[in-house]
Amino acid sequence: MSAKKGILQIILLILLAGLCGGGLVLGRYVLQLPFNKTNARLNKEGAAFTLNFLIPAGVYLDDGATVGDVIRMKFKKTSGFIEGFLHMLSDWIPSRYRYLANVLLFLFWTLCFLSFLRIFTFIGYGRALRISLLLGGIVYYFVPDLSPESGDDVVFILFPILVIAFRFYLVRRKRDKEKIFSRKNRAGVS
Repeated sequence: MSAKKGILQIILLILLAGLCGGGLVLGRYVLQLPFNKTNARLNKEGAAFTLNFLIPAGVYLDDGATVGDVIRMKFKKTSGFIEGFLHMLSDWIPSRYRYLANVLLFLFWTLCFLSFLRIFTFIGYGRALRISLLLGGIVYYFVPDLSPESGDDVVFILFPILVIAFRFYLVRRKRDKEKIFSRKNRAGVS
């Protein structure tokens, strides 16, 4: 029974790896397609999904542009007024105060989610704190902050993930110890 389960898991892992590899190859292929010809064909055939939303405003696309080039142009656009203002403001603020403000912003979002989870759900404080740390990090990632670099964004997402992984490891280790001790107790009683 255990060998069948192991073989099934190996087959599922191979299928998952094949699916991920196929998705990677398909994604690279789509990104190398010529944008104008592909979009014109999709529009001509009346497809439900066209590439019109990717065309950046005020940019001329020549025939050599690929789908990948247009996506890079779309997401490279300049930031909004608030982000520009915060970056200008951050040049005047000393770095230690910027980092303190970023930590306080992260803690603000974490506290908002923690309050929401504790008021409207029945989960405990520990689980609510871990979930709110993760959600606070995700919101902090998308909200403009005082640091122009993205290193702090990654830290505020990785920290909750590491806390969750460490908690998962501790619970798993405790369960494994309980199984070992319960087997020894049963063996000693018999």
